[in-house]
Amino acid sequence: MIVILFRLLILLAIIFIFYTIYSYVTSPGRKLELAKQSKTFYFYDDPDNTKQNFSMTYKGVLFEGEKYLGTTENAFEVVNINVSARQPNQLRGIEREDIYFLEQEILIRYPYATVEWKYPLNRLFIHQPKEESEHPS
Repeated sequence: MIVILFRLLILLAIIFIFYTIYSYVTSPGRKLELAKQSKTFYFYDDPDNTKQNFSMTYKGVLFEGEKYLGTTENAFEVVNINVSARQPNQLRGIEREDIYFLEQEILIRYPYATVEWKYPLNRLFIHQPKEESEHPS
């Protein structure tokens, strides 16, 4: 009887170990961290939970988006998203085209939303090259 209980306990321990390994490998937080280290794009979000922020990484920079629920013509949808960089000192090398790419990825998932970029990301949109005005001679 004790031998059977011991075998059952070992079997349960093995199942628990495999479950732990599986949940670690499929963890979205781990995938986000791996994408950040490899400087690739990854979008982590729970679209059913509007209170939970989403995270995305691109070129080794981690961005966080705050979702705000509002009304559209027919339903309640996410209508406003504020995006910021978690560590702004890592933004070196991010260009305006990268911000446009990230905005398009957000709009694919939330088509009714307007995306607002927080400082210092919004400075890429404000400081556009000014054309020299022609002065009559």
